[in-house]
Amino acid sequence: MDLPAYVARRLLQMVPVAVGVTILVFFMIHLVPGDPARTMLGTHATPQRVALLHKEWGLDKSLPVQYERFMSRLVHGDLGDSLFYRVPARQLIVDRLPVTLWLIIYGTGLSILIALPLAAVAASRRDAVRDQVVRVVPLVGLGFPSFWVGIMLLLAFALNSGRFFPVGGYGHGFSGHLRAMFLPALTVAIAIAPILIRSLRASLLNVLESDYITTARAKGLPERHVLVRHALRNAVISTVAVLGVNIGYLVGGTLVIEQVYALPGVGQLMINSIFQRDFPVVQGVTLVFAILVVLVYLITDIVHSLLDPRVRFE
Repeated sequence: MDLPAYVARRLLQMVPVAVGVTILVFFMIHLVPGDPARTMLGTHATPQRVALLHKEWGLDKSLPVQYERFMSRLVHGDLGDSLFYRVPARQLIVDRLPVTLWLIIYGTGLSILIALPLAAVAASRRDAVRDQVVRVVPLVGLGFPSFWVGIMLLLAFALNSGRFFPVGGYGHGFSGHLRAMFLPALTVAIAIAPILIRSLRASLLNVLESDYITTARAKGLPERHVLVRHALRNAVISTVAVLGVNIGYLVGGTLVIEQVYALPGVGQLMINSIFQRDFPVVQGVTLVFAILVVLVYLITDIVHSLLDPRVRFE
């Protein structure tokens, strides 16, 4: 099977996944205690006003009828209107999605920049002092929760260092985004990089024991050339799958990081909408997250096949 056909097949497989997500989210969100109408009205909630809002929002209908209406709108690209913001849920998600994508891509890039050299340094001298340091020190960061790491980075580099980095926000322009999103992206990298380092180091050690590496060394090639040009490309293949899994996990994990750094992303919108019982927004964001995860796994498989020609799509 060639690449375009494989991509088309995987995209078609996203359809039942998306439908399954809509079913789970739609019915589970209605199990959350609380009434969106009473949450909206607050102290002004009366039975009459609550009933009027239920009728306006269609919440007076049975759950199967509500789900049927939701799906009929969804096939036309309509996620419904936000109960709290009174604007289309799709507009809210589209406006905030770039922030979340920036965080995911930026954090992934930093984690790769951290993991590649450290794993190479550790594998070049197995069980040496630098190998032990590289194996132990990153695990310290892995042992702390992301929200705590984010708070510590804010205290160290935003509040107590002349505010070199902003305390929160997304910034303006490309350079502003790079500066404002650095600490959130570093928080992501601190969580992912140790896993990548361990995976890449183990793969490098296996590859460095291969016969073709011995042949390359016998030809008198410099050790750095052997490591970078011959060993690293083959060793990184298995790490690509590890990276893909962690990016998929990161898609949902951005909720906490966006709250810590006050980023106006989809994750923060998700948390606020849950507290506000804003059903259409919660359903829409969850669906977007599910699609992003499937796309990440699709891209991971494509990259894996490009790095390793032996991989067959069947």
